[in-house]
Amino acid sequence: MAIGDAGFTVGWEGRKQVRQKRLKTFLSRYFYFCMALAMLGLAAWAFSRTANAGLLHAHPPKPLLLWFHAALFSAWMVLFSVQSALVRMHKVRLHRTLGWLGAVLAATMVVSGFVVSVVMLRFEIAVLHRENIASFLSILWCDMVIFGSCMGLAIYFRKRPEYHRRLVFMASCQLMQAAFVRFHPTGYHELFFPALDALVLAGMLRDRVVDGGVNRVYLAGFPAMLVLQALATYLEQVNPRWWQAATLAILK
Repeated sequence: MAIGDAGFTVGWEGRKQVRQKRLKTFLSRYFYFCMALAMLGLAAWAFSRTANAGLLHAHPPKPLLLWFHAALFSAWMVLFSVQSALVRMHKVRLHRTLGWLGAVLAATMVVSGFVVSVVMLRFEIAVLHRENIASFLSILWCDMVIFGSCMGLAIYFRKRPEYHRRLVFMASCQLMQAAFVRFHPTGYHELFFPALDALVLAGMLRDRVVDGGVNRVYLAGFPAMLVLQALATYLEQVNPRWWQAATLAILK
């Protein structure tokens, strides 16, 4: 190899290492903040497509409880972004104070999610005369089970940031089902679970790049998410007789 070629190779390798170091630093510092902003933007975009006809000027008007639930969801996405920003700004005390507000909000969202899902499906069937939608209850309840479980664990591990932030992130990713279902490609083809799973995979990839390995929260939590999502999808699409009987009893 010529001297010039050797110098070019060393220079290229050096620049590559610098780029990798910059990427690692960026992901280490800003990944969760950037993801929070991206998810907030996606949610706002998705709901802006349906809010007018589906909520603000719906005919017939939707139950008032839906307005309350929409306010809770919106408040969570804003709080998630604010909390990520506070961590980035090293405002730990304020972050912890708002964290208790987030815990109350999350608990309220779980209760609201279970109740509103039943109320809205009853409304869709009785008022809008839609058919074959009762089985979708499995999808809605799956969101609440995963979100509630992740947030319960996040509160338990609140003094272990490496676990806490990933659990809150996974919980927020699961809520994005409500956003992705409103986009035609992911909603019509029922790809909302793979779409939100891609967000979790981005978190796992971040760990691989920054830490050299994937955190055990993802290694344990993500497969559990997939199992619950697969079960919910099976119940929604196959709708076995026992699930038909269960939804009939719940929605009657």
